[in-house]
Amino acid sequence: MGAQTPDATEAEDDFDFSDANGRMCIATRESGSPETLLRFVAAPDGTVVPDLKRTLPGRGCWVSPSREAVEKAVAKKLFARALKRDVKADPDLGSVVERLLVAQLIGMMNMARKAGQFVTGAAKVEAAVRSGEAIAVFHSQDAAADGVRKIDQARKAWHLGTGAKAEVPAFHLLTGAELEEQMGQNAFIHACVLAGQAGEGVVKRATLLETYRGHAPQVSGAGPKSQ
Repeated sequence: MGAQTPDATEAEDDFDFSDANGRMCIATRESGSPETLLRFVAAPDGTVVPDLKRTLPGRGCWVSPSREAVEKAVAKKLFARALKRDVKADPDLGSVVERLLVAQLIGMMNMARKAGQFVTGAAKVEAAVRSGEAIAVFHSQDAAADGVRKIDQARKAWHLGTGAKAEVPAFHLLTGAELEEQMGQNAFIHACVLAGQAGEGVVKRATLLETYRGHAPQVSGAGPKSQ
């Protein structure tokens, strides 16, 4: 970690954390909503705990959904100042949050599967994209290029054929080994989600994970436009 300049240190020392319980990132000082920020609280033992569902009791503070922001908050001891108590933030908190975001995404994928809103298999995914049923596509990071290309062609064809504002978004979030570890026999190489509460929840969590990792979205839209 590089040395801080006196000006940067002074500016942060002068920052008023009295409003940190509001909707402001303690690392970037940018305002947001509960849906666009990550919440953290102090456990009874003083450990800083991520509260992704925003349901844990007690005073909370907010951090922008990026690993860089979380790691900055840890390195500069911003959690103690925001929570107004002596707390211990795991030096590896950035990784902890990412693992929780992955687990949350996998849980929502399983929920979407049970709701009939999660389709796997290259042929079925391609058909769902071409029919306009798919609202997002998922590939394992090590999926064969030919399979990804065929589904990409379907995304482009649907986009051009309907005049929608954007293609169906595609995510490449986990390797095949990671998916197998997380999902067991439900692991996939190619998948897509369909419209519905669970399917839309998958897209929301996948987008959050992409944002946290600092990856630019592959497309600018959120899938099929409303009719």
